[in-house]
Amino acid sequence: MSRKISRALLAATALAATAIVAPTANAASFNLEGWATQCGGTTGGGSASPVTVSTTAAFISAVQSTSASVVRVSGTITLSSMTKVASNKTIIGVGSGATIAGHGLNISKVSNVIVRNLNFRDWRDDGIQVETSTRVWVDHNTLRNGYDGAIDVKRGSDCVTVSWNKISSHDKTMLLGHSDDNGSQDRGKLRVSYHHNWFDGTNQRHPRVRFGNPVHVYNNYYGGVTSYGVASTEEAGVLVEGNYFENTKDPFHRGEGSSDPANLVARNNHMVNSGSGDQGGSVKSIPYSYALDSASGVKSIVTGGAGTGKVG
Repeated sequence: MSRKISRALLAATALAATAIVAPTANAASFNLEGWATQCGGTTGGGSASPVTVSTTAAFISAVQSTSASVVRVSGTITLSSMTKVASNKTIIGVGSGATIAGHGLNISKVSNVIVRNLNFRDWRDDGIQVETSTRVWVDHNTLRNGYDGAIDVKRGSDCVTVSWNKISSHDKTMLLGHSDDNGSQDRGKLRVSYHHNWFDGTNQRHPRVRFGNPVHVYNNYYGGVTSYGVASTEEAGVLVEGNYFENTKDPFHRGEGSSDPANLVARNNHMVNSGSGDQGGSVKSIPYSYALDSASGVKSIVTGGAGTGKVG
């Protein structure tokens, strides 16, 4: 299904430095949308001349440069620790095989970062960690077989979009807000959009939310999630909209572990051999324009478009 392109000028700027593979007919747009269009927008390295890196040393030097940069990753980069990423960066894989292994990326106390088209595997901490950062877009990555969080957003981060990623063979998938005791930093922030992600037999946290309101979870495909899909806790407000849940006994609920239940509104979701979920309360209005794909078509759209090799 075609999608309305909101904030077209901003999206064009954000994508100017990368070649985009056009979606097939009846597939959703790959343009930037959601919370990362807010707070001034997310353009990453913008129109900076791309630099291609194929060694660990060159990769670390490029992503930690103080200048706006478009970093193209070729081959496999093996990291020995979580690697800090500086502001104003686009990090994008070449082809479908570009890989970050061993450890992940730490997007900490920065702004305006884009991470696209990379495989993350065998990380020993988080695959992608976003903390105390704003205007971040994590898009079209494939993540599998890591130790802790695949894509975690925490410590007052804000205006983040997580889109078109495929996550498989993993337990703790996407955490939003790291502690019940961090409300003083997190209230009014942790506003994230999760859309068109493919959760392929993963276990929990798709996402698990504290404090963020509104958090927008839409047009994702949950295929055989084993523990639970979405959890809203600790004053959060989560809109779960237009998703496709298949073989997922607990698609969404309020409260998790020792965390208090919070607000969750579910609408227009498609259930196949899945539970009905638990919802209640109210969620703040979504401030950006967007167009939903029909929930019944989300499985085919997402499985055809998520992960690496679709943008380059």
